[in-house]
Amino acid sequence: MAALRRAISFSNGKSIPVLGLGTWKSKPGEVTAAVKDAVTAGYRHIDCAHLYGNEPEVGAAIAAVIKDGTVTRDELFITSKLWNTFHAKSSVLPALNTTLANLGLNYLDLYLIHWPTGFKEGGDILPADSTGKRLYSDVDYVETWEAMEECVKLGLTRSIGVSNFNKNQLERVLKVAKVPVANNQIEVHPYLPQNKLIEFCKSKDIIVTAYSPLGSPDRPWAKPGDPALTEEPKVKTLAQKYKKSPAQILIRFQIDRGLIVIPKSVTKSRIEENFQIWDFQLSPEDIKLLESLECNGRVCTSSELSDHPYYPFHDEY
Repeated sequence: MAALRRAISFSNGKSIPVLGLGTWKSKPGEVTAAVKDAVTAGYRHIDCAHLYGNEPEVGAAIAAVIKDGTVTRDELFITSKLWNTFHAKSSVLPALNTTLANLGLNYLDLYLIHWPTGFKEGGDILPADSTGKRLYSDVDYVETWEAMEECVKLGLTRSIGVSNFNKNQLERVLKVAKVPVANNQIEVHPYLPQNKLIEFCKSKDIIVTAYSPLGSPDRPWAKPGDPALTEEPKVKTLAQKYKKSPAQILIRFQIDRGLIVIPKSVTKSRIEENFQIWDFQLSPEDIKLLESLECNGRVCTSSELSDHPYYPFHDEY
């Protein structure tokens, strides 16, 4: 059944599993077991990043599931991301090599520029002045992209893309790109369906990955009383209709819109439950019902960077 396909292809022909395990906020002590549990449950796509501070532990899990014969490296799809303090052309390759060493891999399947916003290089991963104000670099992400292309030519990553880029930022990269922009990883959920940006990406053959598909209820800055997607009456009604959990409805919402989705969990039962979404699909009417929850409800605003010249969220999309 085409609608229930488990992988889709980038414009370069490489295939990516539509469901992956997110690892943002997964503590180093928990993430090795989470990745092992995910691969055992059937996941073949793991989403990582240098910023998350847990790539060595993810790497330990990858090594374990390959060693015990659960999977081969070729059966896995591993994504990582270039952090903001490595945007200078000369910093990109060393940063990728650090990620590869941490993950214990010879290549990535996908390497993304994590944010368009460069930070001051050569020091702390979150550089700040004495008042706590973030310190920026003036490196243009278009230059960063050119160095990303070199990583593909060297065989260190199969595909490259971006994350948290808006339409205008994508257009600037597309003007110079010699290697396809395979992916834009952005926050997407019913409070922030991102229809306009998704349509633009589709028009340019850029696959969209949805992060925080459950609304990131465990985000460190969440406040008591903040809206919770899994508690929304419309979501709960659909969960009853399809005999699924609210989380499964929210995951299927992305897949049925043609997106990649990377829910995060370190709880074995939830990791397994989140993967049990292959025996149903949402009707177009139910997708529209979920999209009606739209309230520009972005939870990952990075508003402290709003004065950065490349802050992506001033534009409509």
